[in-house]
Amino acid sequence: MNYEDKKIVGIIATNVEPAIALNVIGHLAISIGKYSDSEIMGKHIINDKSQIEHLGISKFPFIITKVKPGKLKTAIDMAKDNNNLLVADYPRDMLDTRTDEELVSSINSKENDQLEYLGAVIYGNTKDVDEITGKFQLWRLD
Repeated sequence: MNYEDKKIVGIIATNVEPAIALNVIGHLAISIGKYSDSEIMGKHIINDKSQIEHLGISKFPFIITKVKPGKLKTAIDMAKDNNNLLVADYPRDMLDTRTDEELVSSINSKENDQLEYLGAVIYGNTKDVDEITGKFQLWRLD
């Protein structure tokens, strides 16, 4: 598999503060890593010259972008409609609850259109990911 065959794109809503954005991406990266296929990772352990072990990282690009909240919701819906993509989303409920039980209860009590998304990560074939995220701006501190 070629480095450019697959892609990981993180999307942050433009109204999310940088400190929260980092938290959102961290949680979503763990989720994508856990539920992705085995192809996502490069070499599991990399030894330096001193034989100290370092955990490997994804062998595919991981790009962080930003979009307006409405476009984020649309991107999430489009990605979830494509069975070839893995999508991890981050509703505000994840920030506003303390425990997993509270989170589950909060999300279970809402319809999808009632969720406010702060971010998402999409993983899959580059072509499919680019169809959804290709025009998004790169995220950066302004």
